[in-house]
Amino acid sequence: MTRLILGPFNRVEGDLEVQLEVADGRVTQAHVKAPMFRGFELILNGRDPMDALTIVPRICGICSVSQSIAAAKALADAWGVMAPPNGVHAVNLMLACENFADHLTHFYMFFMPDFTRQVYARRSWFGEAQRRFGALIGSAPGSGLHNRAALAARARWFELIGTLGGKWPHTGAVLPGGSTRTIENAERVRMLARVREMRCFLEQTLFGTQLEEVTALDNLVALQAWRLRATGSDLALFLDIADDTCLARLGPGPGRYLSYGAYPQFAGGHVFTRGVWDAALQQSLALDPAQITEDHSHAWYGEGNSGQPLHPMAGVTQPQADKPGAYTWNKAPRLAGQVLETGAIARQLVDGQALIRAAVLAHGGNVVSRVLARVIEMARLLPLMEQWLMALEPHAPYHQVHELPEHAQGIGLTEAARGALGHWLRIEGGRISQYQIVAPTSWNFSPRDAAGRPGALESALVGAPLDQEADGRQSVAVQHIVRSFDPCMVCTVH
Repeated sequence: MTRLILGPFNRVEGDLEVQLEVADGRVTQAHVKAPMFRGFELILNGRDPMDALTIVPRICGICSVSQSIAAAKALADAWGVMAPPNGVHAVNLMLACENFADHLTHFYMFFMPDFTRQVYARRSWFGEAQRRFGALIGSAPGSGLHNRAALAARARWFELIGTLGGKWPHTGAVLPGGSTRTIENAERVRMLARVREMRCFLEQTLFGTQLEEVTALDNLVALQAWRLRATGSDLALFLDIADDTCLARLGPGPGRYLSYGAYPQFAGGHVFTRGVWDAALQQSLALDPAQITEDHSHAWYGEGNSGQPLHPMAGVTQPQADKPGAYTWNKAPRLAGQVLETGAIARQLVDGQALIRAAVLAHGGNVVSRVLARVIEMARLLPLMEQWLMALEPHAPYHQVHELPEHAQGIGLTEAARGALGHWLRIEGGRISQYQIVAPTSWNFSPRDAAGRPGALESALVGAPLDQEADGRQSVAVQHIVRSFDPCMVCTVH
């Protein structure tokens, strides 16, 4: 038995270490460690409730809009306020813009560059992978052409949030009653031009075909037929690489997937449905947020007087750095005591996206299905954003005025790019008396709970081969599994 500690990981937001037990060249056990503590939940206690809208976006520079929306939803729930249609569309646009950019960045900057490592130098596709996805610094001239194009498109893309929210990250435009920013017709035309410019990038580079053709794919046979037609696309190259490297055998998920529902509709419900997908039963199950708890057994926190897993509304954040048996600053979220995975794969499974359901039914949740779900979600988001922009009504309100209560509590559930994000708050005497946050990476990178059940990534790493590189410590298989979950550790340790 050999013990390896991998970390810190590059191209990861925040600090991450993974401790592996290895026998016969394969991982037999994994412990995922978040070695940094930040304490935002403690910072918020005693503050004016509206301060949360300024403080929580600073948790993360990648998904600050998601944090703003979760906080605004919790406050809106506490105050009983509902945004008008324009406010709903504007906030959906900001969230979609950020989530889309995260998916684009993950594919081109975080995930695909791993296939340009020298360990793959003898593969037939290696030269083409270098040409498209090679590192932008220190690589051969002419490499990373598609990375550069994606970066340029992403930079122009963020003009959308600049218009909708004033700036990115840390926009202050999102409020409990909607958005502060009124959109003029000329601004809407410019934003539509940016959305259609991104559509051109996707259709010419990532997919090689129209978005509607991609979103219409409903089974693996249709995907294969499309792949033969779109041979020059980046998605087709990813699928070729995935087949050649057997990525579908890596990183099996827990089989239960959580989505809080994404992009609310003014008439009720969400564009991407809320719920839990059970892969074994092939069923969508109703979500009861009251069944969410956080287990502190192996985290550096005290558990309060009960010593039992607590619902976030009653949760505690009591740092205990010398706690025996603990190994991370990440708590262990559970739903009715069960381990769940969240992310784009969960959103698409719960929402009934046929291709992702077919892929998971055939091969399970794995590295390929996680990446494919994010790419398919991009294809679905662009047309939705076009619809929301066209639905904005000139001279109609974007915000509902509200009064601040002295005593209230609220829940704010939303979907960041990486998955289910929840804020729970309580207000007493006009001040925040309780604030708890459960981030997507809290779910996916959770430690073991009191029953010894490993989190989603910890179990997904078991069985991974240690095809070691020159330094003798890294493994591309482990890297692919970790990156398929796309960790955001600063949100995890908030």
